[in-house]
Amino acid sequence: MNPAAEKRFNLAFNVFLVTGMIVAVTITTIFKLHQPGVKTFMLLLAAFGSVMGVVNTVLSANGHILTFLFGLLDVLIATVVLLDNGIMGNFALHAFYFLPMQFIGFWQWRKRGAQVSSEGGEDTRVKARRLTARQWAWLVAGILVGIGVLYAVLYYVDVAQLDAGKIDSFNKSKILLDAVVMTLNIAGQVLLSFAFMEQWYIWILVNISSISLWTVALLGGTGSGNAAVMLIKYIFYLLNSLNGLRIWLNLCKTQVSGSHSL
Repeated sequence: MNPAAEKRFNLAFNVFLVTGMIVAVTITTIFKLHQPGVKTFMLLLAAFGSVMGVVNTVLSANGHILTFLFGLLDVLIATVVLLDNGIMGNFALHAFYFLPMQFIGFWQWRKRGAQVSSEGGEDTRVKARRLTARQWAWLVAGILVGIGVLYAVLYYVDVAQLDAGKIDSFNKSKILLDAVVMTLNIAGQVLLSFAFMEQWYIWILVNISSISLWTVALLGGTGSGNAAVMLIKYIFYLLNSLNGLRIWLNLCKTQVSGSHSL
């Protein structure tokens, strides 16, 4: 695909993703606004945050540094919504991990040539890097250990809630999916912030796991009415991740060929 055709394709694809998510969020929000006991402000805030999250992922797929501005908005809103709903584990993860990683990522991408706007026709996108074999080994080991630790923690929490009578039962498969999604999100954010191309393999796994998780929630009638929109959200995220992998593979090839020509 020549540069002009690729640019047109990316523009059309990005518009499709953002528009599709806005439509899905709008329909779901209007439906939920008519339900009793709804906190209107928090619902609208969460809807806006979902859109910011999609814009964030689209920009990261295209290697644009403004991904961290929209990522900051997404994480801040998610932090408020999680706190309001008393979901303290995810609140702590967003407040003390994902939030500072937006600043680290912005700093790292600036060091790797990413710019907000073009100067003299220069490429504003980040210079992607690749994992070494040793880094791959550490990454896989870290993910496996993280999944094991989080599974044990989440299992213990659900057992405690079951003993306290707060829940009637729990699903081990759902606990495992939760642990996998959370661990992969943590790993993916590290790779994103430090501009590693292999982040897209992680995000693809995150999105497939999240689609499975929300499909289980939708079929099981759980999720407080959010399961459908979350399922749609992660389907869009998966499409964007596949496009992001394609773009970043090309970025790596372009940079390698460019370095050989120097």
